[in-house]
Amino acid sequence: MQIKMLRLAGLKLIIPKVFSDERGYFFETYRKDSYLGLELFVQDNLSFSHQNTIRGLHFQSSPGQAKLVSCLEGEIWDVAVDIRPDSPTFMQWEAALLNDQNHHQLYLPVGFAHGFCVLSPRALVHYKVSSPYNPETEKTIRWNDPDLGIAWPVNEPILSPRDRISPYFKEVQDVVDHR
Repeated sequence: MQIKMLRLAGLKLIIPKVFSDERGYFFETYRKDSYLGLELFVQDNLSFSHQNTIRGLHFQSSPGQAKLVSCLEGEIWDVAVDIRPDSPTFMQWEAALLNDQNHHQLYLPVGFAHGFCVLSPRALVHYKVSSPYNPETEKTIRWNDPDLGIAWPVNEPILSPRDRISPYFKEVQDVVDHR
């Protein structure tokens, strides 16, 4: 496995070693001792979405939530936004292409908002999180917040009602966990 440090501090692209033959392929999606230095994960989530869907931008305000994201079927454009006020890359974003061919994973530490756009006809997304889902501390940021300037690959996405009317970052930035 290769761990590639990305431009935003703490953001990592995980490139697993894939063993392929005529039967198909095998690779480890997570092994605690291989992921040293990353948060310990306590919950796994699975999301199924159709093409042009954008999910996000989501984050947990407290205690915060690190994520390890994989696309098991299809292809997504996965986005991380640095919402850590003391970070030199505060309010900057980075995206990674995750799909069922490259098997890459994106690791987002606590202090990042997360979203993705489905590029294929459908996508099955799996992500591990470092703290359990809590609806009382879940926060959203408007997917097309002009202050963030994310260059999404679709103009008219399919959105949930909640994501469609999410507040802008300046309206929620005071609730970000500062650890």
